[in-house]
Amino acid sequence: MTTDTPAPILEVENLTKIFGSLVANDQVSFSVQKGHVHCLLGENGAGKSTLAKCIYGASRPDGGTIKFKGKEAAFSSPRDAIRQGIGMVHQHFVLAEPMNAVENIVVGEEGAGTLLHIEAERAKIQGLCQQYGLNLDLNVPVSRLSVGQQQWVEILKALYVGVDLLLLDEPTAVLTPQEVESLFSIVRKMVESGISVILITHKMHEVMTISDRVTILRKGKVIDTVNTKDNTRASLAKMLVGREFDFVVHKEKVARGEPVLEIQDVSALRDNRSQALKDVSLTVHRGEILGLAGVSGNGQPELFDALVGVRPLQSGRLRLNGIDITNMSPSEIVHRGLASVPQDRLKQGLIPEFTIEENLILGIHGVQPYCKRSVLNFKEIKEFARKSIAAFEIKASGPEQIVHQLSGGNLQKVILAREISHPIQAMVVSSPTRGLDINATYYVYGRFLELLKSGVGILMISEDLDEIFNVSDRIAVIYNGRIMGVFEAGEVSREKIGLLMAGVEEDDHS
Repeated sequence: MTTDTPAPILEVENLTKIFGSLVANDQVSFSVQKGHVHCLLGENGAGKSTLAKCIYGASRPDGGTIKFKGKEAAFSSPRDAIRQGIGMVHQHFVLAEPMNAVENIVVGEEGAGTLLHIEAERAKIQGLCQQYGLNLDLNVPVSRLSVGQQQWVEILKALYVGVDLLLLDEPTAVLTPQEVESLFSIVRKMVESGISVILITHKMHEVMTISDRVTILRKGKVIDTVNTKDNTRASLAKMLVGREFDFVVHKEKVARGEPVLEIQDVSALRDNRSQALKDVSLTVHRGEILGLAGVSGNGQPELFDALVGVRPLQSGRLRLNGIDITNMSPSEIVHRGLASVPQDRLKQGLIPEFTIEENLILGIHGVQPYCKRSVLNFKEIKEFARKSIAAFEIKASGPEQIVHQLSGGNLQKVILAREISHPIQAMVVSSPTRGLDINATYYVYGRFLELLKSGVGILMISEDLDEIFNVSDRIAVIYNGRIMGVFEAGEVSREKIGLLMAGVEEDDHS
């Protein structure tokens, strides 16, 4: 990052974008200086992505002007913006999964004979990998790459065509802490090479870590544009949400009760028949949050699936409130009192095309009062949905709204409302606040703390160490399908947990 004040490479003046009655961007003005990382900071629905699409030519503004390199620009399409030197990496990648990285990067690029000189293009892309320190297999189908590596392919596409300005839309939403560090290292190298970067995020620590300047958006309007170094997380948060925000989870001391969820010597396979879990043992007590820390791909999804009854065990036992639930059906496990919040809200937790009210009764749609003699009671279902929307502060037009139209935070609230609106014994949650803004994140934590007071035990699987240390009473670490240790949260350092997440035990580095 630089400290001088270069000329703006991008100037946005009074940009307005309207969708029906919704003003997504309301006379937005800001500028990005050459060689800077500029953050667009805002909660879900603040207008960040819409603004980026207008800059990138994917959406046409209804008012205002965009100047790029000192000249007024009116891009008719993303291809037009790319030709002028603006690239964008979307939150949801646009890759052809059967094709390898090189094919994904060069496909569609103009220039006679591009695909006839594929080895020359491969050499060029390999050179970019070396320049930016990317360790990437260019020959395998991108479907076999990790999410973080797929994002590198998207970034390489922009570097390959030679952009001067790169927009990154929520680039860390699906990355592990290690992958975030790698991404930020690459961003810094881009800036050193003269590329300007717009980072769209709602994560305060990312803003403070990587940016030179930050524009804060709230409800489609610019609150301010400031130098990052002149501000704190607290001052930015106040602009972001319009009030003081202390980032502290205020936990009341709850007595740790008897074991409520017991995982004993559990082993299980992945879908490809490789070993995912090896003799995993954990005990969750009433009134506590046991945080399970680990880098993605170390057996967490398989453990979640085993607990909710969708993955058979090779060996071991599962007990809920003293009752053996090993290999019970998902519906039986729910009936016994285990609630769950999956990592992928839309794929695992909800049916995107269903309404809010339909999603709220999934799993309980066959019982009273929602069903009588195999006939759904729509009056009761709608009343339950209205109460849930009010109680969980779900921002929606009503019970009939289709869930895929909701923001990430409101999707999570729908799942929580369904899972904890009836008595439960324990809960297993996976990455419960991934992709959520500040208000939604701390709302979720607040509901967890309420559950603890009622004697529920929670197993929280997360790759976010801030989250693990913020809300856990005890912390376990999983690596390569094994538990590396279990610790009281106040008696273990982040460094030790981080080392165990990487598979490094104390004897290995003493």
